[in-house]
Amino acid sequence: MSGHDARVTAIQEISNRPPMLVTKPDPLSKIWATDVFSLAAMEEALSKNAFKAVKKTVQTGAPLDDATADIVAAAMKDWAMARGVKFFSHIFYPMTNATAEKHDGFIITNPEGGAITEFTGSLLKKGEPDGSSFPNGSLRMTSAARGYTAWDPTSPAYIMHTSNGSTLMIPSVFMSWTGEALDKKIPLLRSNAAMNTAAQKVLSLMGETEIATLNSSCGAEQEYFLIDAKFADLRPDLMLTGRSLFGAKPAKGQQFDDHYFGAIPERVQVYMQDVEDKLYRLGIPAKTHHNEVAPGQFEIAPYFESANVASDHQQLLMTVLKITAKQHGFVCLLHEKPFAGVNGSGKHVNWSVGNATQGNLLDPGHTPEENLNFLLFCGAVIRGVHIFGPLLRAVIASAANDHRLGANEAPPAILSVYLGDQLEKVFNDIKEGKIVKTEKGGEMDLGLSQILNFERDPGDRNRTSPFAFTGNRFEFRAVGASQSVSGPLVAMNTMLADSLEWVGEKLAAQLSSGKTKADAVLGVLKELMQKHGNVVFGGNGYSPEWHRMAVEERGLKNIPNTAGALLEFNDPAVIHLFQKTGVLTPVELKSRFDVYAEQYINTIEMEAKLTASIATTSIYPAAISYLSTLAATTASMASMNIVLDAGVAKAVASNTNAMMSAVNTLQEALAQHDFDSTEAHMQFSADTLRDLMNKVRSYADTLETLISDELWPLPKYQEMLFIK
Repeated sequence: MSGHDARVTAIQEISNRPPMLVTKPDPLSKIWATDVFSLAAMEEALSKNAFKAVKKTVQTGAPLDDATADIVAAAMKDWAMARGVKFFSHIFYPMTNATAEKHDGFIITNPEGGAITEFTGSLLKKGEPDGSSFPNGSLRMTSAARGYTAWDPTSPAYIMHTSNGSTLMIPSVFMSWTGEALDKKIPLLRSNAAMNTAAQKVLSLMGETEIATLNSSCGAEQEYFLIDAKFADLRPDLMLTGRSLFGAKPAKGQQFDDHYFGAIPERVQVYMQDVEDKLYRLGIPAKTHHNEVAPGQFEIAPYFESANVASDHQQLLMTVLKITAKQHGFVCLLHEKPFAGVNGSGKHVNWSVGNATQGNLLDPGHTPEENLNFLLFCGAVIRGVHIFGPLLRAVIASAANDHRLGANEAPPAILSVYLGDQLEKVFNDIKEGKIVKTEKGGEMDLGLSQILNFERDPGDRNRTSPFAFTGNRFEFRAVGASQSVSGPLVAMNTMLADSLEWVGEKLAAQLSSGKTKADAVLGVLKELMQKHGNVVFGGNGYSPEWHRMAVEERGLKNIPNTAGALLEFNDPAVIHLFQKTGVLTPVELKSRFDVYAEQYINTIEMEAKLTASIATTSIYPAAISYLSTLAATTASMASMNIVLDAGVAKAVASNTNAMMSAVNTLQEALAQHDFDSTEAHMQFSADTLRDLMNKVRSYADTLETLISDELWPLPKYQEMLFIK
């Protein structure tokens, strides 16, 4: 079957697909967390003393003794096996943005040849995957293979069901035999501990006497695309890279703004219902779903949870989105820019900090100018973003995210803080050494009796800001759709820990000089805003004026691509930050630079090789076939003294020759490997390979608009984005 025939067949099959069978969903109360060994499940299964110990560990991070681990392991095994589980796995989170797992059975044999089920505390606590076969940045050589997984009691175990069976999944950390972190969970747990330590000091200075353990929280809005699997199967670029390396812009894209929050296609809504049913059983609080801006793009957003659990749940959510898509005949694309010319996909990370006694410390209340704890913590965030904005840029850097950052669809690569009108005025007043009563947003009155009036927010939202305050949290909007939220959370927690240490030192000095608490807070924040207020910006982050002002007048960095952003991991200030907070050793931090740099280079080289391959083996033959048809038709017409315009044939020939010339140049560039450093190799990938790929694409996309539709081999944008 030719490429075109396969396209036509796919379109016909998709268009004639019978309606999906919609089943009535089970009530939330019946299915919520039924596949999770939650605290509620533990309370039923454990003795009172064992449950009390586990609960303390979950809520405060207190250590768990071996005897209790044995009790938990036995209860966990019985609970899982009662639900049809025969295998368990320590699921962990290597530096790949994906998860990893090795399945083991609840089985041991005896000398008599029999078999029994067993799961002890030692098996629960520790697993042993290969420590050298995952990205490790030279922390492990091939000959030094031992690595360990270790149970994280603060993230609940759960059952993952598939058509081939069910497995007990135990969230775990992953480390080398020598003790270095090889994963994304260990730094997250360390960063939360560092933030808690610094926050406790500040709250104690503020006169708080009962201070529960502080935790960061996260709610990540996940954007994604759905296309029919029959189209994806005909697009090797989508299947291998997650994005379309070729594709002419269709006549209709998102310019009519008719997809955003529009009626959800029936087939997609059935898919969403199935996804959410699975998520609820796994204890993931999916709260919102809707159409996103681009055609074929959608969003799901969970309610916030503690950062560690939210990070694990985010990885699981992405897995469920992909698995369920296959079951519905879709492919779920989590790439940041799967289709050129329409909006890409991000993952807005809503982040806050708080505890059970002081509550959410980034909630300003109705009178933020009087909420001293809030002002200190919010000020600490401002300072952190100003000093470590380039680090925040580095942790969301990837070859995929480079396609969307800075465009008029995503925040710019310059890290600034948006506070909203009310809070910006509060902090500007503080900068001047005063605190003035703030104004509320006022009542929203439309003059319609049937529409109830409500209180308007004191400030608007700013979608052009990469780091925006949104009522009682900060929203880090620059994170990419395919990325783990752990990296951003680690950076935010760690920069906050550093800033709270600074705030605590300054506050202690002010209080020791005899100042009242309010005056001491005002003095600390005045100094903070005078040093770091340049990072606060409430205007249009897309505007050229802001880009000029940010760099030239405010001294902020504009880092346009990953090749430049990853260098921030090598900044002495960043190395010192992670070392003094105990989040990452210099060796561990260096390993992350090495891993992410290698991933960046490998991604672009893979895309470049595939660009050359598809252009040569699919698009070039289609162009030659069309030219042959045109030549034969022109000759036939000429024999009858009919002269046809040769403009299309000439355009096809010209663009075909130019495309293949660009392919040859690209292949020559791919053969180059004599780079002086990793940094030089990254820059070559960013500047040379990406530019050459774009040249090949420009000619190929022009050919798509010229060659007969009957000969074009690849499903087109208008088909993939609009046919569901």
